[in-house]
Order: sequence, then structure tokens, then C-alpha cells
Amino acid sequence: MSSNTPPSKPSSPTANAPAEGEHKVSNFLRQIIENDLDKGTYAARRWAGTPGDAAHHAAGQPDPARIRTRFPPEPNGYLHVGHAKSICLNFGLARDYGGVCHMRFDDTNPEKEDTEYVNSILDSVKWLGFNWEANGQSHLFQASDYFAFMYRAAEYLIEAGHAYVDEQTAEQMRLARGDFGKPGVDSPYRSRTPAENLARFREMRDGQHEDGSMVLRARIDMASPNINLRDPAIYRIRRATHHNTGDTWCIYPMYTFAHPIEDALEQITHSLCTLEFEDQRPFYDWLLERLTEGGLLQSPPPRQYEFARLNLTYVITSKRKLAQLVYDHKVSGWDDPRMPTIVGLRRRGYTPESIQMFAERIGVTKSDSWIDYSTLEGCLREDLENKAHRGMAVLDPVKLVLTNWAEAFGSDGYTEDCTQPALPHHAVPEGQTPPPERVFKIGGQVWIEREDFEEVPPKGYKRLTPPKVNADGTTSAGAVVRLKGGYVIECTGCEKDASGNVTAVHAKVIPGTKSGTPGADSVKAKAAITWVSVADGVPAEVRLYDRLFSDPQPDAGGKDFIEALNPNSLKVVTAYVEPSLAVAKPDEKFQFERFGYFVADRADHGVGGKVVFNRVTGLKDSWGK
Repeated sequence: MSSNTPPSKPSSPTANAPAEGEHKVSNFLRQIIENDLDKGTYAARRWAGTPGDAAHHAAGQPDPARIRTRFPPEPNGYLHVGHAKSICLNFGLARDYGGVCHMRFDDTNPEKEDTEYVNSILDSVKWLGFNWEANGQSHLFQASDYFAFMYRAAEYLIEAGHAYVDEQTAEQMRLARGDFGKPGVDSPYRSRTPAENLARFREMRDGQHEDGSMVLRARIDMASPNINLRDPAIYRIRRATHHNTGDTWCIYPMYTFAHPIEDALEQITHSLCTLEFEDQRPFYDWLLERLTEGGLLQSPPPRQYEFARLNLTYVITSKRKLAQLVYDHKVSGWDDPRMPTIVGLRRRGYTPESIQMFAERIGVTKSDSWIDYSTLEGCLREDLENKAHRGMAVLDPVKLVLTNWAEAFGSDGYTEDCTQPALPHHAVPEGQTPPPERVFKIGGQVWIEREDFEEVPPKGYKRLTPPKVNADGTTSAGAVVRLKGGYVIECTGCEKDASGNVTAVHAKVIPGTKSGTPGADSVKAKAAITWVSVADGVPAEVRLYDRLFSDPQPDAGGKDFIEALNPNSLKVVTAYVEPSLAVAKPDEKFQFERFGYFVADRADHGVGGKVVFNRVTGLKDSWGK
């Protein structure tokens, strides 16, 4: 594999902790790394420029990377928000401590892997703001590149009496393994000689036996209280074409065997994984100790450290369950903006900066806990506040007719330009030039939100209301409001259809009150409402996305997550948007005034001239309110 990502600048930190001014909140992983750097735990390592065994690295130079971490996804699906946390953690720690993070594919399961997933994963990591180039070298690797060494390591374990070929069925092995209250029972094949096991293993390699007929197992301790040490399988027969090695192999290493070897060959110092792998750490250490004893791997070996996985409310991260949503057409695909996949978050309108902020803000712990989804949304709002240009859109339109427009300005077709800032002054970062103002028309007819007019207003309502007949028979004038950025208007009534539905609102414009003119404050308005002119407003498809599940823990406790699907997670409306929004580029983010943050859909916007926006998030969290 290769990458076109430009090399990053080599790191040359002068302290073990991040540089002053770039302080990061400490956590137990940072403390471990800083302690290792203080003690020089890995200072004697040598690096030969590419992964390799002990002899390969012994011929190299002192490792230019102070630490090495890795991000090791299996290319069998699309990455999700939990992977995003791991990406930010592994690449971020390497960056902060003058190290290198390896991008490595754990492609040991050929039946479920595909280059489609490989390409998607690489694209997601780059999009999040990271790359695997350092010190003028690419650090993009894959487990399958090491299959020859893994086979060699397996033969060594057999010859040293640490592994044997077992011909029991899978069910027999499962029953013989015992459980937490009962020790395992030795396999009848466990006492074979190394020579017999080696011959049998080579027969497996040469395709002389059927899939599933035998496995290679590590010989450790069938009475161990840790079931993972009860002679785990480390190689199986699997006739499947591999996306990288083709049909070279018909036996493949198990992930638990391959992963520590990959770490060691790549000189990883701190192998970070989630808590479900904690029980596997003793085997990780056992295997590396055996191969280091045999001179195959360099000392000191990598160390594995576990942290709590991301549990995010209203989200599921099971690959199997996410796939079910896609294949059962509960969502439109892996990049459906309601999906927690990175491609889905990206299409929804999330930014790399907001996800990095989220990963930093939630921290790293060793205890499982739930993070509220509003934390992720809050990071996005914080990131977009000073970036997203403002614009007006009407999502539930009703026409407002200014009945005296021609009288006031001499023509029904007369229009004027209105201007508003693309970013409010408080949102423009200090020292930066404000972007050009938005320009849009106002004429005799505009679109307003249907909720901005009420014939019988509720208490406290301050928008458009018609004239009111008082108890004494007098009439009070209709409500006076400002069309934001335009004129002050006075409501005079409405039109209705035969069913009593309002089809148009009537008002009269008050000349001389246009925003930005000397008379702007001459008439007091009860409120300012958003609008889009009929003259230059553009129809748009707006997809109002919400959380995919209505249950904060949709699959906890064995619940059927399908039953927790939110029936209101998507509503599609035809809206009208001001001209500045209509010319947006795909993936460009905006704040629709009063409604929240929206993004021009990266797949559909602009196709056939369509204007398509996705709601990313509201201006504030409304769930549970």
C-alpha cells in the first residue's frame, strides 16, 4: 500500500511532556508514557527503517521515534465514532511525545475483509487530521505483510514445545476448555512430540487437510484461571482468497497471535486497546516473552495498556448491528447522516476539529461510563460558532404579502438590496478580516415561517398577529415586527382556504425603517423574524436529521435495538433559502439563523441543480427538555 499524504514535519521535542502552551489534560496513559521516557525504557531500541525481526532491527540505527503507537483496524467494515476516539488517542499521543503512530491493517480474516474498507479507513484517518508519514517515511503497514514471519514464529513455538496441532472438533475443544469454575482438560493430542506437530503443521500449510479439521494451539496451562491461557488456538485452516496475499496461504493466524507479533515487528512501545482485551494481555506477554527468548524479537517487547471504550448515548457501535441497519434498509447506507460511522458523521456535517475536541474533552479512563450525546453536539457548536457563515432559511413557509408595497415604492416589482454580516462581529476571530456581507433582495412578497403568525396568539407571543377587536368595540392594530435586515412591518390580516388553513399573511411595510438606515429605530418592533424574499429566494430540500434512537442505551441489557429506532429521526421539507446559501459548495457548513447548523450535502447537493442541506444540530440541546 502507498499514500499520497505529504510527510509531516519530524518531531524534535525537548521535554517528555507536551510543550508549554500545548498542555494536554493528563491521564493514566500520559503518565505511563512520561514515566517510560524518564526511565529510558525504550531508549536502546534500534529501527532499521521497516518492520522486522530482532536481527533486522539490530542492523539499524537508534530509533528516531521516542515512542511508537499504532491504530490497527480490521478492514471488515466502516469505522465509527469509537474508532475516532482511538485514532485521536493513538495519533495524538505520538504527536505530543515526539513519536510515530503506525497505520496498520489487522487483515488476518480474509473472508470478511475488502479493499473498499481499506480505502474508507485510510480516508477517514486523513479526514480526521492525521497521517502516518514521519521522518520522511511512510508508516502504513498490514498484518499480511508479516505472514511469513508469523509462520516462522509458529514453527519455533512447536520446536520449543510451546505449541501443538490439535485435531479435536471445535465443540470438543470448547467442552474441554472448562469454565470459570472448572479447569480445562488436556487434549489427547497435547503430548505429541515437536517433530510430529511440526510435520502436521506443515501438512496444514500445504493444504493437505480440510478447513476446520485441525488447529495449532499454544501449550500454556489448561488449569489457568484465565481461560484465555488454556491453550488458545493460534492458527487455523481457512481456504479463502486474501485481498492482499491472494491464495498464497490456506492457513491464517488468529488475531490474538498475530497482533502482538505485529506490534513487536513494528517496534511499538505502547499498544493501546480497549478494556475487552484486558484478559488477553497475559497471552500477549507470554507470546512475546517466548519469541524474545528464542531470539526472534527484539527486547524490550511492547506493552499493552487498556482504556475504556466509548459508550455514547443514543448510539450503537456494534459492527454487526450497524450492518443490520444498512442491509435491512433502516438507513440509506453506511454514510447515512444518522449513522455513528465516521463517513456518516462527516456527511451529517461534523468537522474533524469538533471530533478531536470531543475526544480530548471526554478524556481517557480505565472505567466504563456513558458519555451523553449532547457532549459531541456541544463540541460541534463550539467549533462552528466562529466558522459557519450565517444565512436565513424558511423551513415551513407561508407567503407574506406587503399590501402597500407598490404604494410605498411606486411598483409591485420594485426590490431593494438588504445586507447582513456573514459572521457576527463577536464570531470573527481577533486579527481576522470579517467576510463579505451577505446581500439579498426584499420585495412585495416574502416567505416567513408559518409559526411566526398566529390568529389567536398564546400568552407572551411577540410575532405577527392580526388586528384585534377589543371588548369595548375598538380595534387594536396588528403586531409590529421587523423583517430581520429589512423593514418594520405591521400585520393587517391573512387569507385562508376553504378548510380554514392560512394560505397568506398580509401586512403593510413602514417606509423609512430599513435596517442600517437613520430611521431604523423610529418605530419600535416587538420582535425580529427571519424571512426569504420571493424575488430571489431559492427552493431547497432540507433534511431535518435527529438522533437515530429514542432510547439513550438502545442495545443495553439485551434490548432489541430495532425497537428503539426513532420514527422522527428524519423529516424532509421543501424550504426557501437566501441566495448566499443557494451557491454553497458541497460540505460547506452554515448557521441557519434561529434553527441551528446545516451543511450542504456532500453527495446530493448540486446534482442536477438541486440545493440540499442536512441539519447537523440545533443551536442548543433540546433532548430531555
